[in-house]
Amino acid sequence: MGAPDYRIEEIEPTRRDFNEIAVVSSRAFYRDPFYRFLSNEPRLVTVGLERFFVAMVRHLGRGRRVWVARNEANEVCAVAAWLPTHRYPPSVVTQVAQVPGILRALYRRPVALLRGEAYLRAIAATHPREPHWYLFLLVTDPEDQRRGLGRRLMETALTHIDDEKVGAHLETQKFENVAYYRQFGFELTSEVRPHAYGPPLYSMWRSSR
Repeated sequence: MGAPDYRIEEIEPTRRDFNEIAVVSSRAFYRDPFYRFLSNEPRLVTVGLERFFVAMVRHLGRGRRVWVARNEANEVCAVAAWLPTHRYPPSVVTQVAQVPGILRALYRRPVALLRGEAYLRAIAATHPREPHWYLFLLVTDPEDQRRGLGRRLMETALTHIDDEKVGAHLETQKFENVAYYRQFGFELTSEVRPHAYGPPLYSMWRSSR
């Protein structure tokens, strides 16, 4: 059998897309140190992540830009979700809309809400003020990793960002990702530890081209 054939497309997600994005994200982040810090119980991690990502991507805010990679069966297997210039922070209405899904994701582990809030405060405090695009999510299903899908999704969005001649910003809780994003021109701008027992938060910035 030959290598799988993928196509990249920008979408306005349907309900099915949201569900597929949530499944791909939960699989990709299942062993992520940040989400394991929120909860180390396997079922809570799986179910909680799916509910969390459905809520967050569905209510990411006006103007969101979502690109996906689909396989030959038309299934979402990788996704990049961005907030374009002047779309961060989301409106109060958007943030309120996110709350029910977040509560459904974490209500069985209340301490996770407190830990997560510490990271949200750190994200807000380290967020740049100048015009930029904000990378909210970049994931590839584990079964489809190491096939260049993340790179294709990144390069697609960066073309739009460069046309606009603005910067780009992201955060990650995995140090290994710092080197990955440097391939696309991002540089580390800050490292903070929002919680004494949690992973660091690395902020990265890509200057306008």
